[in-house]
Amino acid sequence: MKTMKRWGVFFIAALLVAGALEMADQYGVPGVESAVPEAQAIIGRPLTPVSVAGVARRSVRRCAVGVYYC
Repeated sequence: MKTMKRWGVFFIAALLVAGALEMADQYGVPGVESAVPEAQAIIGRPLTPVSVAGVARRSVRRCAVGVYYC
């Protein structure tokens, strides 16, 4: 029971710290960076879902696994 309580306290503390960092980043507090970087998915890059390379790579992978009948 003590272990579960400790994990619970740790989890809640981690959530509070992450929330505080996000709020500080959102409100522009100088010197505080966000824990989660900004996503920069640009359409047309090879790893984006709608790029031709990404579609081709996924279809080849799914054919090899047997999801599609190629």
